Amino acid sequence: MIMKPVLPAQQPIKPPVNDLVVADLVKVYPKASKPALDNLNLEIERGEIFGLLGPNGAGKTTAISIMSTTILPTSGSVTICDLNALASASQVRKRIGLVPQDIALYTTLTARENLQFFGRMYGLKGSELDLRVEEALVMVSLDNNADQRIDTYSGGMKRRANLAAGILHRPRVLFLDEPTVGIDAQSRNMIIEKLLELKTSGITMVYTTHYMEEAERLCNRVAIIDEGRIISAGDPSVLIDQAPGCSNLGELFLAMTGKRLRD
Repeated sequence: MIMKPVLPAQQPIKPPVNDLVVADLVKVYPKASKPALDNLNLEIERGEIFGLLGPNGAGKTTAISIMSTTILPTSGSVTICDLNALASASQVRKRIGLVPQDIALYTTLTARENLQFFGRMYGLKGSELDLRVEEALVMVSLDNNADQRIDTYSGGMKRRANLAAGILHRPRVLFLDEPTVGIDAQSRNMIIEKLLELKTSGITMVYTTHYMEEAERLCNRVAIIDEGRIISAGDPSVLIDQAPGCSNLGELFLAMTGKRLRD
């Protein structure tokens, strides 16, 4: 009698866990002729960096502001870490970090004083607060300049301090709105490297930028939006391969959004 080999039982494929789900999001500002966001839908998996790309006025900052609970939508829903972000904003804010486009720091305070202030706002105190502040300063290579006032910092140092404030409380989801705009190449490279390190720790990130090479290097997936709507989405390399005559994300972006100036 020939015995048949016993094959191991096939393990069921687990569906991806989404840290962020945006459904039918609409935002209409008073006196605006058209919506800033027009039925935006996104599903962002845990641990990925998702790029939100678009020309000026496309709706990127509005989307980030709604997802990070700083403004309300006209309609639609946002779910973060299985919580209704609109109904449970205070709980959601403990799980998210925001690195805004503008420097959100007190310029007459030192970097350490800023981080201590923001840490206390997140409920950190005592030795845990001191540890988190030191970790964040080391992470962005500002530990040797921690006791300098922010208004003495270069542009790149301010951007790095801005990032430190956003990651201080170890968020599950991190929103980054053009975190490298207007800084030197070395600081840009450092911030990108630090974000890749954060990715390995499992933090989910939503990233907006006008630097397409950054998005191509960082992002698992991207969505190109224009006039508040998604016009293309997917893995950057796949999107590039599918676009005739495009060899990189910058060329694809211009092909999708056009070359008309958006001041």
